[in-house]
Amino acid sequence: MGAPGARSASGGLACSRGYPVLAHAIWSGAINFGLVTIPVKLYTAVRTNDLRFNFLHKKDDGRIFNERHCTVCGEKVEYADLVRGYEYEKGRYVTITDDDLKAVRPEATQSVQIVQFVELDQINPMYFDTPYYLEPEKKGRHAYALLRDALKDAGKVAIASVVIRSREHLAAVKPNGEALVLELMHFADEMVSQGSFDFPALSEHVAEAEKKVAKMLIDTMSIEAFDPEQFHDKYREDVLAMIEARAAGESVEAPEIHKPAATNVVNLMDVLQRSLEQSKARRASGGSAAAEDDAEEERPAKKTATARKKSANAAKPKAKRKKSAA
Repeated sequence: MGAPGARSASGGLACSRGYPVLAHAIWSGAINFGLVTIPVKLYTAVRTNDLRFNFLHKKDDGRIFNERHCTVCGEKVEYADLVRGYEYEKGRYVTITDDDLKAVRPEATQSVQIVQFVELDQINPMYFDTPYYLEPEKKGRHAYALLRDALKDAGKVAIASVVIRSREHLAAVKPNGEALVLELMHFADEMVSQGSFDFPALSEHVAEAEKKVAKMLIDTMSIEAFDPEQFHDKYREDVLAMIEARAAGESVEAPEIHKPAATNVVNLMDVLQRSLEQSKARRASGGSAAAEDDAEEERPAKKTATARKKSANAAKPKAKRKKSAA
């Protein structure tokens, strides 16, 4: 992996943040349900592709680093002189030491302790947070397969508690193909109440004719199975293309942004009907909604420098390759 901003062998900018092919276990322990113990290792199941930027000095591109200063005496504070503090009243803090935290830290049992089983559709998806793969140790493979298949046949998930990095988590153990996935969950008091917002009441009247057309539109846009490979992070790709163009000394023009207006009640039925007709036409032609939406976005946009370069290269006649000597 080269330095951030370095060019790859293909000529493009190398990603400034790579991921190893072989993942490292972040936790090892066992799944416990009843008297059954399954030794496992925990691996991250998702990765973030967020682009990270640094602050630079506008005058000379020098890297800017944050320094710690005391708000009371104004002096610069070294890391070794920092202590933890919790603000229990405005401007008043209680100092917390490592020993204080150790006194209340949950016991690191190295166990995914299953406490109950429930059907997946009984859990609000909003409670799910971060998924991890549970990989069995060699001596636990049979019991692992047993739990996975039993959950799958029962149509249920296991609710468990687990301590990771000194914090106790609520979690669900789910079958996912050949794997068991541990998904960390939010506790109930972490969820913001819907009552804090102004949503339309369930009793609000919706015309039957409108619902009928809306359902027809849903039917024409429905698919047999979700394929995540059809979708990609277009914003990230555009930002990387812009960075590559800027690194090559080229300018990039911003596309025009067209913000759609909200549909009002008066023409809602008309818009639904036209949407239904478009969806039927798209399905008849075999087109995909995602692809057509991307095409619609790109039509008014001006070409990026990278796109112009590719077009220019495509227009050049290709040089004939010399035959190599046998």
